[in-house]
Amino acid sequence: MDLNKQGEKNMTDAPLPAFVLENSNAGHTSFPGERSALICFIKADCPTCIAIMPLLEACFRGMQDKIDIHLIGQTLQGNLELADKFDLHAPLLDDSTLKVSFVYDIEIVPTLIWAIPPGQENKRLEGFDKAEWEALLLDVVEQSQGSNRNTTKFPAKSESTGLLFDWATLPKWRPGCASLSADPVIAERLQAEADNNPLRARKIEIAATDDAFEFMYDQGFSDGLPLVPPTPERVLRMLSGTRREAQELIAKVPPNMGEATIEKIAVNAVMAGAKPEYLPVIIAALEAACTDEFNIHGVMATTMGASPVMVVNGPIREKIGMNMKLSALGQGNRANATIGRALRLAVRNIGGAKPGGTERSALGNPMKFTMCFAEWEERSIWSPLHVERGFNATDSVVTLFCMTSGPVLIVDQTSRRAAQIAGSMGMCLTNIFHPKAQMVSDTLLVVCPEHLDTLARDGYSKENLRNRIQEITMLPMADLVVDDNSGVGIPTDKFANMSSEMQQSKLPKFRSNSDIHIVVAGSDAGKFSGAFHGWATGSTGSISVSKKIEET
Repeated sequence: MDLNKQGEKNMTDAPLPAFVLENSNAGHTSFPGERSALICFIKADCPTCIAIMPLLEACFRGMQDKIDIHLIGQTLQGNLELADKFDLHAPLLDDSTLKVSFVYDIEIVPTLIWAIPPGQENKRLEGFDKAEWEALLLDVVEQSQGSNRNTTKFPAKSESTGLLFDWATLPKWRPGCASLSADPVIAERLQAEADNNPLRARKIEIAATDDAFEFMYDQGFSDGLPLVPPTPERVLRMLSGTRREAQELIAKVPPNMGEATIEKIAVNAVMAGAKPEYLPVIIAALEAACTDEFNIHGVMATTMGASPVMVVNGPIREKIGMNMKLSALGQGNRANATIGRALRLAVRNIGGAKPGGTERSALGNPMKFTMCFAEWEERSIWSPLHVERGFNATDSVVTLFCMTSGPVLIVDQTSRRAAQIAGSMGMCLTNIFHPKAQMVSDTLLVVCPEHLDTLARDGYSKENLRNRIQEITMLPMADLVVDDNSGVGIPTDKFANMSSEMQQSKLPKFRSNSDIHIVVAGSDAGKFSGAFHGWATGSTGSISVSKKIEET
């Protein structure tokens, strides 16, 4: 765009677009009206606009009884600054959305438009040329007052025109500045809004010779694996997976508090390789992640290497083809893999959680790529996870857990009684964090079908299983004291100051049964259950969160 461009534009016969804008007098101003109007687009950081503000104020004071004067500012804060600096009587109209500037095709500020009833554009000037502005304003004065051009003394100070302004204070010529509505990024958004296109995200143009996959990696969008380029066509296709508006704000994603709109979530879902029908699950998962309870900032920032683990329940599992059976926690299923990955990419690209930045995991873990699976509700003898959490069985729900490692295999191929299987599970869970670390974490226990069958034969409920785990993991205080084998545990001086009753007491691995989360998944063959080890449980760390999925 040529910022020195000025003068008159070629006009069409079409009337100017109507508008209603809030003004600085706490009211609203509309156009067109019954009178002629001077419309001037300005912004506070434009030196030319600042230079002509006294002239615009003089026009308002001298001509407001005869014509409408509309001074349209492109930022609300800029309007406040101009009104204060020049002690304006002229009300400033707020076009901070830039929609009026866009439909009026404003490329340069100041732009002065003379409109005659019924809203027809008569003349337009861009930038400031004193001779052109003098001539236009004189024409306006003559038309509004019926004065004779040959006798009117304008531009000098003159009572005859109704204007009191000394034109000698203005430069002969000044270029304008670029209109905010002409900024390429903003213009794309405004054009999309005008076209009713749901896409508003910034577009990045790459050269024809650039490799899109390498470009996205170089820009830091990737988790280290190739991404699917989020072209407008792919993003629009992804948006077809939800009824929600593309610009609906779902959450502000820590640590950068980036605004996660449906569109931006869809962009990351495309990059992850997801299908449109997965989008409602991804949206619900991000909603859950950004709650205060889940604390995604802490989850991603801890040096311990925590990561979200997603469990999906309800009819949507079958609808989108999720895996809950053979290799449910592993590779091979597109829905499982890409839903989990899309969540992590959204947290990375919208929220800014990247390794080396706010993500400070000492070792990291493979779950930081993805970890998402469905519960095999139909195979279970128990209420599914989402029903335990208060949802209806027919609801589709995603639950997020914060876990630091897993799935850690629980191998028991020989136990034939429920108490034995439950005991084996408890023994394997004693190593969460450390064998001496009691009552600090939670666990997500994935019970395989063959182990479930053994538990079912003895009528074991989930609560029976939890009680047995707490019983098996109970340790005497004396066993938790720091010793020569490990510096982890209760300091010796603290233990020495305990009462004898306290010293003889026992602590379970988990603070309460509610910290033992249980789901069913896996192959019918194989006596191998799994356990995910949690992070800091509770308000100081992360609390698991369930969200209902809004299906299409």
